[in-house]
Amino acid sequence: MRLNSTGVNDRTPRKRTDSFFRLAWLLPLAGWLLLPVAAHAAAGVPAFTVTVDEQGNQDYTLTIQILLLMTGLTLLPAALIAMTSFMRIIIVLALLRQALGTMNTPSNQVLIGLALFLTLFIMSPVLDRIYNEALQPYMNEQITFRQAVETAAKPLHTFMIQQTRQEDLALFADMADEKLESPETVPFKVLIPAFMTSELKTAFQIGFLIFVPFLIIDLVIASLLMSMGMMMLSPMIISLPFKLMLFVLVDGWVLVMGTLVNSFVVAGSGG
Repeated sequence: MRLNSTGVNDRTPRKRTDSFFRLAWLLPLAGWLLLPVAAHAAAGVPAFTVTVDEQGNQDYTLTIQILLLMTGLTLLPAALIAMTSFMRIIIVLALLRQALGTMNTPSNQVLIGLALFLTLFIMSPVLDRIYNEALQPYMNEQITFRQAVETAAKPLHTFMIQQTRQEDLALFADMADEKLESPETVPFKVLIPAFMTSELKTAFQIGFLIFVPFLIIDLVIASLLMSMGMMMLSPMIISLPFKLMLFVLVDGWVLVMGTLVNSFVVAGSGG
């Protein structure tokens, strides 16, 4: 073993230097070998191509369509909240849990799962129209990508219009300086915030009706405890079994689910 003047082994730095030079020599060689493969792949798959048919409709390459699809998937949670029945359902379920006073039971995962499947149940006529009128013809190459997007937006637009209050539409149309001639011509930039505002109003109205009977039980239990001199005992602990018993006896889950489903107006669903 050879030591330097400080008594430290100097063979390890030399080995690292040799490895570095070998790696630096192999990298250009690897790049030179892979260059034909990269050139062939680039020539076979164009990055961006727009084709125009005889009617003037534009269509894009499959690469751009996949890129747009992946970008759209990142916006899927926002679209689920802003353009479907999910918002009303999850707010009502959260208010129901708070009215019962059961803390974290049912858990957030249970409420979100229940809200998702109720959303699919309520939105099924809209999703069926999107599949039959937009997705399936596009997969059969009967319409272009742009036509498929425009066709898929129509059932969703109709569903949102049916749930939105006219005063909310007028408010956002006035702020956007848009003139609304008919419900079919309402742009999404006006419809989406108006729809979300209407959903919040409706959800809190349903939540208030659910809250009232449980609030009465809390007031009665609190009055009884005060009259008995049990001021240190929490009324929530005593009232919880009575609220659960009332909710079970009236078949509360069926009533809440039926109210939520029937509160939506969906064309073709009989609601």
